[in-house]
Amino acid sequence: MLRVWQGRARTVSKDLSLAPPRSRKASSADDPALTDEDYLALGEFRRAVRQFLAFSEEGARDHGLTAQQHQALLAIRAHPGPDPISIGELADSLLIKNHSAVELVARLVERDLVARREAAADRRRVVLELRPGGAAALETISRRNLNRLNEGADILAEIIDTARRAAPPR
Repeated sequence: MLRVWQGRARTVSKDLSLAPPRSRKASSADDPALTDEDYLALGEFRRAVRQFLAFSEEGARDHGLTAQQHQALLAIRAHPGPDPISIGELADSLLIKNHSAVELVARLVERDLVARREAAADRRRVVLELRPGGAAALETISRRNLNRLNEGADILAEIIDTARRAAPPR
């Protein structure tokens, strides 16, 4: 049985993906009906995500950042690969239009949180790097967020177990 959230976020395992699920047929004879516990798990997960996002947004505001600015700093820092993230890649990461990413970056550059420069290999490409102030703000917010996620690790593990049990194998 799932426990009620009680305002605490929980850690999500690294194997969760935000990629769209593979298409599947509407409920069939092979798929058992969802139970009250399944719906409770979905509701609790939705609530947990919203509570964590509100907590994270508050942390960003405490540092004078908007939620989107914080997300941009995180996307820049978390970008995999040998080359720095480009504005186009940042737009893709944040699910925003390229011109919106340009405006967002301009505000971060103005606050000296991010540096923008031409890529060495392709001067048409603009890449981004965190400045010391951006890195420090991101570190503080991220530590606070990870502590909050750690407080709720058990409930998210239960929600994930319920989802895996209720969803048919891929």
